[in-house]
Amino acid sequence: MANAVLYSGGKDSTLALHKTVEMGIKVDLLITMISRNADSYMFHHPNIRPTRLQSESMGIKQAFYETEGEKEEELKDLERALKENDARLLVTGATYSRYQADRIDIICKKLGIEHLAPIWHIDPMEELAYLNSNFNAIITSVSAEGLDESFLGKRIDKEMIGRLQEANRKYGINMLFEGGEAESFVLDAPLFKKRIEVLKAHNEWKGNSGAYIIDDAGLADK
Repeated sequence: MANAVLYSGGKDSTLALHKTVEMGIKVDLLITMISRNADSYMFHHPNIRPTRLQSESMGIKQAFYETEGEKEEELKDLERALKENDARLLVTGATYSRYQADRIDIICKKLGIEHLAPIWHIDPMEELAYLNSNFNAIITSVSAEGLDESFLGKRIDKEMIGRLQEANRKYGINMLFEGGEAESFVLDAPLFKKRIEVLKAHNEWKGNSGAYIIDDAGLADK
């Protein structure tokens, strides 16, 4: 039986993983969903393949599962992943979205699995301050008023936190991106034995949204 983390490579799932380990729980598996739908309600879309480097850096086994990313139907693919890996615990990086948390709760209850959400209702500034001090996390997509192309590929540091606060004041964005305003990718964190170095990347921008696509990356000494 496995203690699994629903892992996207972003700041929330990585932070939830770290919090779980700090609680003394051994993580056996990263379950990463590959959605064919960029507008999936449940799963990240950009830069899923490079999560292999995060898995390798942390020395935690990873299992990929493809999904069409269709609303509600995509939950069946997650359920299949949990069954096939004999999961007894599922850790998620849910913070405020009841849509995601409620659906995962239903799946876990059905399968007799415990759902642990260690950063549920975390204070946004607390998380952002922790990321600034302990992680190297970059913004990899934006799709909200107040977030433009200049945010893409940038580290969530003190300066970026200030920009997010300003966007929150002006446009009401969720600073943890729980409403889908943006997505992120972690290049380094305490559990990483090596950091991830982006060797080649490009921006894709259309209308009022866009993504920072990692074309090539590798592991480097810290």
